[in-house]
Amino acid sequence: MAKFFIADDHPLFREALQGALANHYADLELREAGDLDATLAALNDDDDVDLLLLDLHMPGSGDLYGLIRIREDFPLLPVAVISGSEEASVVAKCIGFGALGFIPKSLSSAKIAEAIDAIMQGDTWVPEEVRGRLDRVSDEDQELARKVADLTPQQYRVLYLLHEGLLNKQIAYQLNITEATVKAHITAIFRKLGVYSRTQAVLLAERLQLEAPVS
Repeated sequence: MAKFFIADDHPLFREALQGALANHYADLELREAGDLDATLAALNDDDDVDLLLLDLHMPGSGDLYGLIRIREDFPLLPVAVISGSEEASVVAKCIGFGALGFIPKSLSSAKIAEAIDAIMQGDTWVPEEVRGRLDRVSDEDQELARKVADLTPQQYRVLYLLHEGLLNKQIAYQLNITEATVKAHITAIFRKLGVYSRTQAVLLAERLQLEAPVS
C-alpha cells in the first residue's frame, strides 16, 4: 500500500492530485491538510507516510519555512515540493534544504505521477529544464536554515513582520497579541538566530528569501 500526505490549501488541486495518484496506485491511502499547523499536528500523530507532497505557499508555510521546519521535525519523512514556481533558484533551495523532488503544478497528471514514481524509487526529481543548472546551497545558508527551523510558526510570523519594518505595537495588532508577547518572541528570535539586533535578523531573513506567511 502506498501512503501519501498532500499538504496544500487549494481543494481543487488536492482533488486533481488525488485523482492522478488513484489512477497510478491501485492500493492507496491518502491524507491531506490545508495549512502548516494542521500538517504538523497530523504528522505529530502519525508521520508514517511514504511521501509528503508539500505546497510551498500554503497558509503558515511562508515559502521555505514550512519545508525547513518539517525537515527538522521529521528528518526521516520523505518530502517532495509541489509548487506553482519553476525558478531554478527556488528549486535549488528546496533540494538543498532536503526535498527529494520539486514538482511544478503546471505538469500534467501523468507527469506528476511519473515524477512521484521516480522519487519513490529513490531518485531526486526536478523539472528537466533546470537539471544541470542548480546552484549548491552554501554551508552558511544550510546553517541558517537549521537556526530558522528552531523558530515556532508564530516566531516566524514575527520575523517576517520585522522584515517588513513594523513596530512592536504594529506587530501586536497584526497578530492579535500583546506588545509584551511580541518582545518575548523577538528575544527568542534573536537567541535562536544568534543575532543582537533587528537589522541582523532582517538580513538573515533576506538571505533565505523568506516570503510572507499567509494568514
